[in-house]
Amino acid sequence: MLSTVDYGGKEADIVHALEEDIIFGRLAPGTRLVEDVLLARFPVSRHTIRQALYQLEKLGVATRERNKGAMVRRLSPEEVRQIYEVREMLQRQAALMIRLPASEALITELMGIHQVYCGHVDSGFLRGIHEANDRFHLTMFSACGNAYLVSSIEHYMRLSLPVRANSLADKEKLDISRQHHLMMIEAMKRRDNWVLAQLCVDHLQPSKAFYLQEIETAPAGGDSG
Repeated sequence: MLSTVDYGGKEADIVHALEEDIIFGRLAPGTRLVEDVLLARFPVSRHTIRQALYQLEKLGVATRERNKGAMVRRLSPEEVRQIYEVREMLQRQAALMIRLPASEALITELMGIHQVYCGHVDSGFLRGIHEANDRFHLTMFSACGNAYLVSSIEHYMRLSLPVRANSLADKEKLDISRQHHLMMIEAMKRRDNWVLAQLCVDHLQPSKAFYLQEIETAPAGGDSG
């Protein structure tokens, strides 16, 4: 999800702008984040640029390599599989801990977020799609009652941003996502946590499978400029 951490001032603006570029695919995995290029784009000091890159590294969406500098994080197939193994475990456990049937207030809140999500899908508003989707899932998982578990889920959602971003403009994937959201809401009206947990795990698979297919079949090459 877009970072809600307050870094203050111009640094925060740069972090937010670059994070959006990464999430929405304007900066592809492996793209170098060159300080001089960023200085030309943002009228700030080199120190501020470096601090913003450091914050992006802390968020897990950028990396630094010796003699190469900062670049948009590129996940290997093994990294993707490991991150999603953790996401599946965390989200399954959270779903199992949610008290079912959920309250009418929670169902109403989730349905409202879902309707906002659908509106953004229909209008093609990528940022709105991304933010409403994350709000839907974090609102649902917050019902598990364990703030540390929810924080961990949010952390791994962020780590998987390069994987998740590929579905934002894909109508077929978005239609599947809408169906999954409605199925989760219906499951929360009932008493079977295992059904809800499996839905949460199944929901992760389309983006993961597509990303793995893309990177495993792509020709080897150098970093993007």
